[in-house]
Amino acid sequence: MEAVKIGLLGLGTVGGGTATVLLRNAEEIQRRLGRGIEVSHVAGLGIAQQSIVDPAKVKLTEDAFEVVNDPEVQIVVELIGGYTLAKDLVLKAIENGKHVVTANKALIATHGSEIMKAAAAKGVMVSYEAAVAGGIPIIKAMREGLAGNRIQWVAGIINGTGNFILTEMRDRGSDFNDVLKEAQRLGYAEADPTFDVEGVDAAHKLTILASLAFGIDLQFDKIYTEGISKITTEDVNYAAELGYSIKHLGIALKAEEGIELRVHPTLIPEKRLLANVDGVMNAVLVYADAVGPTLYYGAGAGAEPTASAVVADIIDTIRGMNVPVEQKVPLLGFQPEAMRNIPILPIEATFTSFYLRMNAEDKPGVLAEVSEVFADHKISLEAVLQKEAVKGESWVKLVLLSQQVREEKMNVAIKEIEALSAIKGEVVRIRMERLG
Repeated sequence: MEAVKIGLLGLGTVGGGTATVLLRNAEEIQRRLGRGIEVSHVAGLGIAQQSIVDPAKVKLTEDAFEVVNDPEVQIVVELIGGYTLAKDLVLKAIENGKHVVTANKALIATHGSEIMKAAAAKGVMVSYEAAVAGGIPIIKAMREGLAGNRIQWVAGIINGTGNFILTEMRDRGSDFNDVLKEAQRLGYAEADPTFDVEGVDAAHKLTILASLAFGIDLQFDKIYTEGISKITTEDVNYAAELGYSIKHLGIALKAEEGIELRVHPTLIPEKRLLANVDGVMNAVLVYADAVGPTLYYGAGAGAEPTASAVVADIIDTIRGMNVPVEQKVPLLGFQPEAMRNIPILPIEATFTSFYLRMNAEDKPGVLAEVSEVFADHKISLEAVLQKEAVKGESWVKLVLLSQQVREEKMNVAIKEIEALSAIKGEVVRIRMERLG
């Protein structure tokens, strides 16, 4: 059987890793697939200086449109990232009747609906396993392995940079800015780390996971997103003292009124497996009705872990090339006509527990005043931690854990507490999930 020819857009970290894995594991891949895979056309800046593919056997170009317009290329592998150019290239490849494999979570999260409709109309496949959690096969698991389940919620550590920073803050006692500099030095964080530390990257990935979980359209613009840049070592230590770990979670949950989609720092009990996912590793916990909780753990980034997912998508695409459309796995896990328009809840309508830290005047009766506010709003407290005043200071740190409450109700209570004369400054709030 003739080898399938693929065109590679981008020969950077992931593109180079993909080419390396395809070449190194060519024999093993052919044993699994029954035919070879040939990288026939590659586009990238400075491509003439690369040393991964053989220029005597592979067409090299700096014009990516040459690849998507090459009649010999059957599968286009988009690994250049970004929004605009990547979208144009992918849509052109689909128009030309080519299948697409991409690792571009931003592209799928923001333009995925348009891309999937174009692919369905043309009868080609779009595969995107590497767009979420690197080498972890979470998309395949949710789209196929859990296809017989009703998924109730998904919670994931889906950004390795943020997880590395929070792990180092806990283990070394360093503050956020110091650890961020270390992450940049090690290459875990970009020079501009905004997408990672402010939750944008995780929100892109959660958009995809939510669509797969609940059969809803990709709705990146409706995700509540909060970063970790305001997390202090103080809060990390207090959380640990209370038996919790702070993680930057992406959460998608089907509630009675709609779907919660949120990315934010979260206290989770130290006994939970997610609380023990450290460093740059990723993990996704999926709770479904038939199987219960399942956890997917592994490297969420890096050249070869991500390439592992890209190559698996290439193999799956080749296996499905001659399969009738009605027998293929739907691109978003549900038949297009069965996608549902379920409302996405604003953050004020979500239910969760809270960690609250405040500066309270060191005098009798202050805790009673604070407790009275919560009682007035029927908010139950689970734990109270009062730290001793620093010598010479007239203020103490007061830390409280609430039971589950609607966020808008907690917002009102916090405003009333901040207005108390015995409370200084703003109340720090971090959401809590028990993941039980």
